[in-house]
Amino acid sequence: MGRGRRNDGLMDAMAALPWPAGIAAGILGFLVLRIGLPAWLGDTGPLAGALSPMSGVLACLWLAACLLGALISAIRSRNRRRLLDTRTDLESLSATGWRNFERLVGEAFRRQGHAVEENHHGGPDGGIDLVLVKNGRRILLQCKQWRSEQVGVAIVREMYGLLVHHHADAVKIVSTGAYTEAAAAFAAGKPIELITGEQLLAMIRAVQPAAPTSASATDARQPASASPTHVTACPRCGAAMVERRNRQTGAFFMGCSRFPTCRGTA
Repeated sequence: MGRGRRNDGLMDAMAALPWPAGIAAGILGFLVLRIGLPAWLGDTGPLAGALSPMSGVLACLWLAACLLGALISAIRSRNRRRLLDTRTDLESLSATGWRNFERLVGEAFRRQGHAVEENHHGGPDGGIDLVLVKNGRRILLQCKQWRSEQVGVAIVREMYGLLVHHHADAVKIVSTGAYTEAAAAFAAGKPIELITGEQLLAMIRAVQPAAPTSASATDARQPASASPTHVTACPRCGAAMVERRNRQTGAFFMGCSRFPTCRGTA
């Protein structure tokens, strides 16, 4: 699957699961090895005599491996939550390392209800970084932490080939920057979604917990004449509009969050 993966041990397998599942697997395996297996073998026979003394040791080893894996899973989950909840702008997205960037993207999709499989043995570029599953659909995702360089058509073609090879339902490419016009043209009409830095930031903000504020604190921060904040819809496709900046003039304007797929402005 893109970058090669090695066979994981029991602890690594448990660490890849949600931590409650690791604890449950540890307790269930302990009971099977410590009580169920000796009861099934009985008290007589050469096999029972050989395995009975070992069942307690094996049960304890199984439980320890599962609990340690569950602990690792819980720590990873906490770190992913902290990582996502502290991202506030594009600069903070670019400041993370490539591995943490993949983790925060995965956490954002988890909060949208996707099951996320991470590639823990990959490198900083190329191939499939995450596999998303939701409502029976399997989506391949690649992360590009690029700001100074646009994602080109060659990468989009590669991911489309992986989609066909793995019989996936769709492909998503997430970049902190933008995409070339050739990349957007190739993705058009295909099950390929090109997510820009602005779109990713909007998605992250949508799944971050709302900061508790009081009416008095809100009034203190805003002038009395300030109008309520609202999200403008794109006049072309209906997606949310985000503030963008003209690279030539430096002027700010409202542009579609699905740019370059949609170039609507307001």
